[in-house]
Amino acid sequence: MKIAISGGTGFIGKHLTQYFLNKGHDIYILTRSKKTSAEKNLHFVQWMTETINPALSLEGVDVIINLAGKSINDRWTEEAKKQIIDSRVQSTRAIYSIISSLRQKPKVFINASAIGLYGTSLTKTFTEQSNETGSDFLAETVETWEKEASKIQELNVRTVFTRFGIVLGDEGALSKMVLPYKLFAGGNLGSGQQWVSWIHVMDLVRLIEHIIFSTVSGPVNAVSPNPVTMNEFGKTIGNILNRPHWLPAPAFALKMVLGEMSLLILEGQKVLPEKALEDGFTFTYPHVDKALQDILASS
Repeated sequence: MKIAISGGTGFIGKHLTQYFLNKGHDIYILTRSKKTSAEKNLHFVQWMTETINPALSLEGVDVIINLAGKSINDRWTEEAKKQIIDSRVQSTRAIYSIISSLRQKPKVFINASAIGLYGTSLTKTFTEQSNETGSDFLAETVETWEKEASKIQELNVRTVFTRFGIVLGDEGALSKMVLPYKLFAGGNLGSGQQWVSWIHVMDLVRLIEHIIFSTVSGPVNAVSPNPVTMNEFGKTIGNILNRPHWLPAPAFALKMVLGEMSLLILEGQKVLPEKALEDGFTFTYPHVDKALQDILASS
């Protein structure tokens, strides 16, 4: 199978690439810079440049996965917020252009998205059936991104929006959350009652593989079936690392340091993977203690 991935050199992209290479698939990484690969089944394709037509290298591709976009883990200045939105819209438009020009369309287009679309709540539970959307910057970003990606459905390509929760792995948000515990300074972030909807990176990779071979379309929540509160999440990290969970970081201090981006930590949402479960997907790491044990034991 031929699989094209934009954002393939990032945290999630690297795990996807290695997983599919190990299964013998041909992987095409869309990149702005010119690169070569020594691996037989790994190919780099330049895109989003004026002189290169990436579609010439992607004829016959079976799957396109779009992970491209500026990181949301930098302080949200007005310029940064513009780049966060623009990078996602532009990459999705570029993929639309590629698919439009292919004689043989891919079987499925999988677009990264985020559970931030639902907005934040201490009391509500969200599934793919939830019609509510938040009013904060992250929700607006996801709404804009999915609207752009949905245009690819008009090309008669099955389109899936994988709404990521916090992805736990060797990179990403977890490394920043673990650091205070390693320094014996771990504790609640804000109230500790906010929900953390999370997924082990390898379950995310396997879920994307499941989607490729299924017939599911539209939004799919890429989260574990067992979200936890921030307090429980932190206590679990402390127990695994044999470190105390005692030094709270009050909300006002985080807001001063992080600005608007603090909502990623201070506010959350309880999100369930209803669609994945109904479609028969089985999680390897459904509980946070086993997921964190697997990741932190090798860190």
